[in-house]
Amino acid sequence: MKGIRGELRQALLFLTVLPLPASAGSAQQLGRSMAYFPLVGLGLGLLLAGVHYVLLIFFPPSVCALLVLLLLIYATGALHLDGVADTADGMYGIRDRASRLRIMKDSRVGAMGVVALLCLLLLKVVTLTAIPPAVRWQVLIALPVVGRWMMVALAVLAPYARSEGGTGSVFVEAAGRRELLIATLILAAVLLGFFHLWGLTLLAALILAVIALERYFRVRLGGVTGDILGAVCEWSEAVFLLLASAAYFHR
Repeated sequence: MKGIRGELRQALLFLTVLPLPASAGSAQQLGRSMAYFPLVGLGLGLLLAGVHYVLLIFFPPSVCALLVLLLLIYATGALHLDGVADTADGMYGIRDRASRLRIMKDSRVGAMGVVALLCLLLLKVVTLTAIPPAVRWQVLIALPVVGRWMMVALAVLAPYARSEGGTGSVFVEAAGRRELLIATLILAAVLLGFFHLWGLTLLAALILAVIALERYFRVRLGGVTGDILGAVCEWSEAVFLLLASAAYFHR
């Protein structure tokens, strides 16, 4: 039980801006903490749903959608948005693997990174706004769970792309089948609990998406990096909102 608490603590420290006392975890503990990434996502989703409920008292639904997404950015310290920008800069139009990895490591944001961030945020706001406010809370709870499960699955299935290591290598190299199993059980409970048959379809689609992404990044980069995991988290959330908006539009 103490080990589980320590792993959950590391997940909270890494994924959120909660003012917890810092603690230095071992590489193995950091990797094993990925098992609880979707659980941290569930906590974030409950926060978003609760704040959204209160905001609806004061603001129009479209404004509430924007505000809760800004809250998610704040609560996570914009951690994964940096990965979105770096991945877009590195992957777009660059032919060789070494150049892609070099550009992604550069702290400066290029034109493609800016465009990717704008497109991502616009897609999230528009699709969340299109979901009826009466059922939006379900989507908000599941949203961070989906994104963080994608990170875990890709980290477990793909090798780390940089031979010199990096921030993401600790998670990629230490996470394994145990972490993926626990994370998947949490994801399945949320999706099936809220969306039933559609949730099962979503779960299958996410599994297929991870397999396809693992193959894509293995070919293009030789594996994944921390930036890739962050970008996949953000874009999978956007695609989830897109699918949810389509599903509720046709009901």
